[in-house]
Amino acid sequence: MTPVVLITEELAPAAIDVLAQDFEVRHVDGTDRGALLGALGEVEAVVVRSATQIDAVAIEAAPKLKVIARAGVGLDNVEVPAATSRGIMVVNAPTANIISAAEQAMALLLAVARNTVAASSSLKSGEWRRSRYTGVELAGKVVGVVGLGRIGVLFAQRMAAFGTRLIAYDPYVQPARAAQLGVRMVGLEELLREADFISIHLPKTPETVGIIGARELAMVKPGVRIVNAARGGLVDEQALTDAVAEGRVAGVGIDVYAKEPCTSSPLFALENVVATPHLGASTHEAQDKAGLAVARSVKLALQGEFVPDAVNVQAGGVVAEDVRPLLPLAEKLGKVFTAVAGGVAASVTVEVRGEVVAHDVSVLRLAATKGLFADVVDERVSYVNAPLLAADRGVEVDLGTYQESPDHHNLVTVRGALTDGRTVSVSGTLWSNTLRETLKLTEVNGFDLELDAEGVLLFFRYTDRPGVVGRVGTILGRLGVNIAAMQVSRRTAGGEALMALTVDSSVPADILHEAASEIGAAAASAVDLRDE
Repeated sequence: MTPVVLITEELAPAAIDVLAQDFEVRHVDGTDRGALLGALGEVEAVVVRSATQIDAVAIEAAPKLKVIARAGVGLDNVEVPAATSRGIMVVNAPTANIISAAEQAMALLLAVARNTVAASSSLKSGEWRRSRYTGVELAGKVVGVVGLGRIGVLFAQRMAAFGTRLIAYDPYVQPARAAQLGVRMVGLEELLREADFISIHLPKTPETVGIIGARELAMVKPGVRIVNAARGGLVDEQALTDAVAEGRVAGVGIDVYAKEPCTSSPLFALENVVATPHLGASTHEAQDKAGLAVARSVKLALQGEFVPDAVNVQAGGVVAEDVRPLLPLAEKLGKVFTAVAGGVAASVTVEVRGEVVAHDVSVLRLAATKGLFADVVDERVSYVNAPLLAADRGVEVDLGTYQESPDHHNLVTVRGALTDGRTVSVSGTLWSNTLRETLKLTEVNGFDLELDAEGVLLFFRYTDRPGVVGRVGTILGRLGVNIAAMQVSRRTAGGEALMALTVDSSVPADILHEAASEIGAAAASAVDLRDE
């Protein structure tokens, strides 16, 4: 069946077109709670903006849900822990509105510097009072940027064009990086004392709420102008009102509020305050980019791919192009490992060798963890809940990287210790030719192989002797199981051997055990690597 994507609020038409190419798109008013809960039953993805509440109750009403997408930055309306525990991916569009947000801060700062809003209102009421609305230039002034993240950097770059001197406070930014941008890093108190203009670009966290209150406003340079287009609650609004009324702060530009919607604030009564209703992301371009970004993320998630913008996936972030093809390999190696081990390991290490380790390969550990538990638990295993499943079972999954790879361009190995003291290892690589890339198993428990990592695989470990291969083929043929490929690996003639087969259909446990018993195999296992 075609996956169903539910859209609960207005979304850019281009984004809807992207989703409609592969999925059945349905619409519901997300603010109508009853309608929303009733519409979630068959949905595999839901796309929201800020008005729809996707909490634990809504998640419980969506048994097929795989991804929640917020066409914007904040996730206050999505209960992320509840989604994570269910293995549901949560994605947003973290960069869609950064230009619009930086430009909104610019607009507020310029309007405050030149008293634009008050002058416009005065003129429209029939007054011509030029001297009353005399402003200040930006050139030569000190601009303090509180928070030098992506939006703060964009704001600083634009401010530099006005001939300003830039200082910034951000405990997580290295001075050398700031110097490249022409910004001098200072402490918060020094910024407050030196800046002629202050613009805030911090996320809202327990540490940043109220970061500028009455104490901090008592330190500011007289006549400072302050802009907050980041998050409400970062500045104490009452303390800011008092500072403006007392003349310590010459003007304020504010786009965000501690409680929203906000239609009443003491700041609104002050002529030298420019207030807007949270318009930082309200441009056509930002809305289009947000919609398209989450539409692409939904497509990736429903296709089982890694999603860089997933906020509840460990090792999230941009995956290098050289790393991406190894994701399905690592996942399949995890599945083979569990099948050969016969259960969950006590500890596992994912080893990555070759040129690929020049990139961040931590996502391969995540993919292997997903594979380790895919056939162990009843619930759907995803990039989201795989680490939780490992933690719940006390399984540590480590990562080792090595530049040397003597036999293969790149090699991934999943190696682990079992509770009974045994060790298990499986390795694989990516073979490329002019026609296609193929995932290959190259080793299982020290036995060398060259087998496509696809289809249904059977493994038999036994003592090498004549006639075993024929007997296995006869047994499987008698039971209606067709063999597509077979390999035997041994260390010495007459010693221990490993037979690996690719077959065309699933093999029930009783048939596998019958074949193993017939040849006196010490161990037998099966794993299904077919795409779901």
